[in-house]
Amino acid sequence: MMLEQARLEVVHEPLADRTPEAPYFEANYRVRAGDIDQEMRLRLDGVARYLQDVANDNLEATDFANTDPFWVVRRTVIDVIEPISWPATVTLQRWCSGLSTRWANMRVRMTATHETSRLNPVQRPDGLVETEAFWINVNENGMPTRISDGGFAWLSSMNDNHRLRMPMSPRAVPDHDPGMPADRSHILRTADFDPFKHVNNAAYWVVVEDELVEHPDILDAPHRAVIDYLRPIAPGSDVIVRRRRDGEQLQIWMIVDDRIVTTMTVDKLSPEHSRGR
Repeated sequence: MMLEQARLEVVHEPLADRTPEAPYFEANYRVRAGDIDQEMRLRLDGVARYLQDVANDNLEATDFANTDPFWVVRRTVIDVIEPISWPATVTLQRWCSGLSTRWANMRVRMTATHETSRLNPVQRPDGLVETEAFWINVNENGMPTRISDGGFAWLSSMNDNHRLRMPMSPRAVPDHDPGMPADRSHILRTADFDPFKHVNNAAYWVVVEDELVEHPDILDAPHRAVIDYLRPIAPGSDVIVRRRRDGEQLQIWMIVDDRIVTTMTVDKLSPEHSRGR
């Protein structure tokens, strides 16, 4: 596949806001030292872990933990408007911004009032991270299944978009860009796998963090990170990471057996986008 055809298009529309009357779930968590980078900023894999935690806590707080207990993520969008850093308490507000009969877009707004400590005495702006994840309701066999009537009524009460479509993403393996470093292997750890022997959603973001070190101009500006989970990765897989820089966009592919399993992009948000928050 030619490189020109491999570009991963990212829409820079701001994520849908919550209407004042829409119900939402709220939870607070402390930012932990194990989730921050060397600049004491909350890493993307740390953001993903909070998104998993608040999703689990949200489900347990409803009557649908028994009727709609199994959900898998197809796509996650993370807009880092102002980085969250340690120490701080992060507040997450979660609501549904759109759905269909088998899946839903779940928005999570993350805010943090930063504190100081002897290890981090520098005053920093309060953090703001906007996220949206496309969740598919599945049965015990992992197949998409209809959301229960009660679950659909609850989720649809938060929005007017009840015809949500499945996101699309390129699945053909792109050529290696000769202007970029050679492909590299990514070693999977036992701790990266969940009880279903699939790589945990948050573990994929470690690949992005490894690559962003070489692109500080993106990391130091408001940016949008998007990941599409296309195929599961099984234990023992040989994972190849291919990347490309296209203007202000970093593109990353995880490849197993010459098939794309995950596509990832990170690129800068426009000043207008950030100011609109």
